Amino acid sequence: MKIRAYYEDTDAGGIVYHANYLKYCERARSEIFFERGLSPAIGDAQFVVVNINADFKVSAKLGDMLNVTTVLKSHKRSSLVLAQEVFRDGELLFRMDVTLVFVEGTKPKRLTGDVLELFTVDKP
Repeated sequence: MKIRAYYEDTDAGGIVYHANYLKYCERARSEIFFERGLSPAIGDAQFVVVNINADFKVSAKLGDMLNVTTVLKSHKRSSLVLAQEVFRDGELLFRMDVTLVFVEGTKPKRLTGDVLELFTVDKP
């Protein structure tokens, strides 16, 4: 997913604030659903973040065009781990592994093949 770093994303020096990388990754995960006419909330079920392991490499700056990638690393009955990376002109700026649990209400719900397929289809 392509996203531009706007003034609202930066500090007074024009450097993208660290929390915005998490927002960019969240948007990229949501876009996987939206670009197929779906919603990240499937019926009464949805994904919740239970763990993030983040690594900040290089700062993005005001006006940078960024590319966010999302790859399925692993999955279990009701959870999955995604590797997400943010690049600028091919340079890795940020990477994280995020663990998501699919829940209905407060209870884990089994991931279906069609939901997992959303994360395994080759992206351009």
